[in-house]
Amino acid sequence: MTVKVEDIAPDFTLPSQTGSSVSLKDFRGQKNVIVYFYPKDETPGCTAQACAFRDSYEVFKDAGAEVIGISEDSQQSHQKFSAKYQLPFTLLSDTGNKVRQLYGVPATMWIMPGRVTYVIDKQGVVKHIFDSMLDFKAHVAEARKTLENIKS
Repeated sequence: MTVKVEDIAPDFTLPSQTGSSVSLKDFRGQKNVIVYFYPKDETPGCTAQACAFRDSYEVFKDAGAEVIGISEDSQQSHQKFSAKYQLPFTLLSDTGNKVRQLYGVPATMWIMPGRVTYVIDKQGVVKHIFDSMLDFKAHVAEARKTLENIKS
């Protein structure tokens, strides 16, 4: 399955860095959600991307949106990564890449998990998908631009 723009985002429930379970459906009717899949905690590109989302977090919050990062790293890895870089948003552990597969996030060069961001509106509809392995900060810019379009 590959999720496309205007599809209803598939629901999922995964453990967060704090150990609590987070479900996408919990945000439906409440908030827009930026779900970004990334390869691995503590790698240069993933750290740059996470810090870019951190630095724009207040803008997302003011726009009525929540940010959720997903990788197959463990809860403990996410906990350390989040604490080290003071990430104010949720990181979810997708052990076995089940949610990544559910969304159809492609691997890069068939080996490295891809880097894809989904902007989902309050009704659960995917409004934008951005796929770039190397342009880490563009994920944030694309999400911000999409949220502005949703508001207007």
